[in-house]
Amino acid sequence: MSTEGGIEVQRQLETLIGDFRTSEPPMPVVVLHAEEAADDTQVAGLVGELRNGQDTHGTRCAVAPAAQEGATEVLRAARLVRDLGDPKRWGGRHSIYRRYAFPRVRLVHAIEDAVRALGTDWPGPPTGSAAAEAGHDPAQDLLNQLAKQRWRPDGSARWHSGLPMFDMAHILPASLVTVLAALLARSDWYMAVASGVGFLLLLAVLNYVLPGRAPIFLWLRRESRWFMTTTFLRAAAQDRPTEVSLLRPVRSWKAIAARAYDVAEALKAGHEFQLQLYVLALFEDLRDNHRRRSWDLRGFKRLRPPMLFVPRIGTDNGGIELIKAVSDVRSRRSELDPLLLVAAVPAADVRLLERSVVQGVRASGTDQGFQARLRGWYDEWARNLRAEQSPSRERAVLPWVLKIPLPQDELRPLPDRQRHCVKAATRPTVARVVWALHTLALVLALTAATAAWRTARLSDEYCSSSVLTANRDTERRPAPDGGTECIGIATDDVRFADWLPDDAKEPDAKALSDGRAVPWTVAELEDGIRTENADVLADHRDNYVTLVYAGPLSADPDGGSSPVKGLEELAGVYLAQSVINNTFTVKLRVLIANGGVDLHHQSDMADAIAAYAAKDPTVVGVVGTGRDLKSSTATTRKLRNAGLPVVSGTNSATYLPREFANWFSLAATDEWQSSQLGLIAKQLRTPGTPQYALVLARDTKKTDDRYTTEQARYGGAMLDKYGFTPLPERHYTLKGGKPEFRLHTEEICRGDRVPSVIYFAGRVEDVDPLMTQLGTEPGCARKKMSVITGDDLSKADFSQGEDAVAPNVTLYHAALAELEEAASGTTFYEDARKYLPGLDKQRVRYDTPAFASGQTALSHDATRALYWAATRGGDPQSRAATWVNLRTVKLQGMATGTIDFTDAPLYGDRKGHSIVLKEVWRTDDGISKSRVVCRRVAGDARPLTEKECVVKRHG
Repeated sequence: MSTEGGIEVQRQLETLIGDFRTSEPPMPVVVLHAEEAADDTQVAGLVGELRNGQDTHGTRCAVAPAAQEGATEVLRAARLVRDLGDPKRWGGRHSIYRRYAFPRVRLVHAIEDAVRALGTDWPGPPTGSAAAEAGHDPAQDLLNQLAKQRWRPDGSARWHSGLPMFDMAHILPASLVTVLAALLARSDWYMAVASGVGFLLLLAVLNYVLPGRAPIFLWLRRESRWFMTTTFLRAAAQDRPTEVSLLRPVRSWKAIAARAYDVAEALKAGHEFQLQLYVLALFEDLRDNHRRRSWDLRGFKRLRPPMLFVPRIGTDNGGIELIKAVSDVRSRRSELDPLLLVAAVPAADVRLLERSVVQGVRASGTDQGFQARLRGWYDEWARNLRAEQSPSRERAVLPWVLKIPLPQDELRPLPDRQRHCVKAATRPTVARVVWALHTLALVLALTAATAAWRTARLSDEYCSSSVLTANRDTERRPAPDGGTECIGIATDDVRFADWLPDDAKEPDAKALSDGRAVPWTVAELEDGIRTENADVLADHRDNYVTLVYAGPLSADPDGGSSPVKGLEELAGVYLAQSVINNTFTVKLRVLIANGGVDLHHQSDMADAIAAYAAKDPTVVGVVGTGRDLKSSTATTRKLRNAGLPVVSGTNSATYLPREFANWFSLAATDEWQSSQLGLIAKQLRTPGTPQYALVLARDTKKTDDRYTTEQARYGGAMLDKYGFTPLPERHYTLKGGKPEFRLHTEEICRGDRVPSVIYFAGRVEDVDPLMTQLGTEPGCARKKMSVITGDDLSKADFSQGEDAVAPNVTLYHAALAELEEAASGTTFYEDARKYLPGLDKQRVRYDTPAFASGQTALSHDATRALYWAATRGGDPQSRAATWVNLRTVKLQGMATGTIDFTDAPLYGDRKGHSIVLKEVWRTDDGISKSRVVCRRVAGDARPLTEKECVVKRHG
């Protein structure tokens, strides 16, 4: 600033701007004038310096021209305000946010241009008697003209109409949410997003490209809503609609059309109304541009009010009438607008402003400094503002005008060394600068991308997920076929049946007709268990216990179409639950956990069970984990650390009861099985002659199978005990899920030391390929051989011809469940007929194919044992009490006999396991037959004897 007066005025302006940052102070029309006419030029130059200083500080400034077109001073003032509706007039080199928008000014401008285009005869009828007789609607003429202009100022660019798509922000989100909600209910999220974006683009096309009477949703735009609601334009006719609504488009369109006609008539009738309407529209636009509660928070970023500078007020530019109109409009409306107007008036024209609201201030020659006088003038103006707007005042005043006389000494130029810039009162913060339309678009894009990435990640990791959340009780894990399987504990809407291939969701029709398949499905069992659980939670919320079945419920891509083992075990659990809930007062809730194909993900399953048990104290134990794998130790340890006892029906691991006090199993251990099979091996040994034997086992270096390793270990020791000459142990591998025996059988059968006994430490699915090789390989095909193996062969179905032995081979194997002798003392089969699906019309007994393997019976008995321990005394027990109570369990009348844990040592194997030794041979007509060599029902601890277990040595 080059003058002392300019410095003080700029400081006073910065003080006012500083108040604007935190509040909404009334903004005066600051009129600067010299005390002497000779200094008018210096005052005009001071206004220019003020403008440059404010521009440097980032204020959006507009400068009124010295002259304006128009027949009268009022029309020139109206033209001046209309030109201020151009956002480019409010540009600034240091402005931090996007340009202003003036939709209300442009709407008034459009109506004014339409009236001008209709000519001076409007609203009269068109010339010509025929047209006059045909009738005439002046309102329709106006609407036609506005439609031709598309409700924009005449001649404005179509793509820069000042009515951007975001003006429809009040309708687009609601429409978009409606579309997304409808689509999300029945389609993938990306389809919903694509449809929503397409809907947005469609509205944009309809709004900008297609011709029509008016832009789409015109009556819902912010300028239209102002147009209909401002009291300045309230229609005199009360029968005309004045409200707009999304749900009433026709009525809303009639309302906006009627209001446009009223305004057009007023614009044609009088110039003062035109000027005040433009001023009102300008104020409302500026107020909207600084609204703090807006979608872009623009009021928090535009910390400085807009300023209009008029370097010289005169009749040529309509400045005097503009100031009067500003004061009149502000006095009529209740809202404060942010415009700060600074004008310079010649000393001779001050009288045209009548008088100032500042009265009784000291003259410039007093001892009070100019800075103090400036502050005093503003404070007194602010105090008198409310009263001076009253219409009962004696003389007409301009209450919003603050006149500041500048003495000659304040306008004297300062030396260069004393000139300086006044420090800005406001500094924009980073957050206020960053929050903008482009930032919002970027944030929304990043949010959408993050949400999409998060959704995809959750979908890839968990079995059930939504946009931002997932059911963390189940997770996706790689399957043997290269796909994924669902691992964990099923809660909420997770169903493991949904993850099975289509051919595994229903029983094989041919196998079912032949009596070789179980007649129920995983889906049926899951639905039955869910129904039982729902009844328990609905009617017995404080009187139930929860156990978890943990088994293999994924389809084996290499070994069949359905998870047979898990299917049979789950049926036993469901049967036990149904019987318990229909018999006892304490109810049983069952949760299902999947460890994947052959339980290869059982360690992850144990993590999920332990995590869930930590949240649910009603979980008292686990039934299942019926496959002996390398991960069995870690699985049992995790469950032990969670305080959960495990009752297994089929896991024959010898080491687990010796290492873990929480392990209880109904299955005979591998070591004890081998010792019982030794009773048969002893009879196959001819004393005094050398007999070769070998152990043929699965190669488990690349697999998790520990059962075959344990079988090979104890089987080899048993053969060595009974005097067989051992051959080197052989290990076959799996290629593509199939066993590779050819190389082994060639070397075994073509040498001079062909074994008479082979202990097969493998799985049931490997028996058929082995028998094929032994029956076709020279050297073995002509030699009588015996194959001894463990309990996994109990899954084979020799009676139906599904599995077979070679003509020269007799197969001996163990089975874990003796069902025939126990059948007379149990209600298991009656209960199965009543509760299990698909058995209503079948002959249900111990040799029914659905129960022949013993998996269902063992799982049923394990569930009943765990439930008994969890409800001892007729009340729900804690997890720890259940663990302790298991060592007192003794249940008679179970499917496999008597379940007795009372003699189970803390770290060691118990007695009284169920055991069956079977002999399988091939008859002359090529059919495989089997018979029971010897057996014990569960609970019978008497040892088997060689006299009982006599072999017939078929072959």
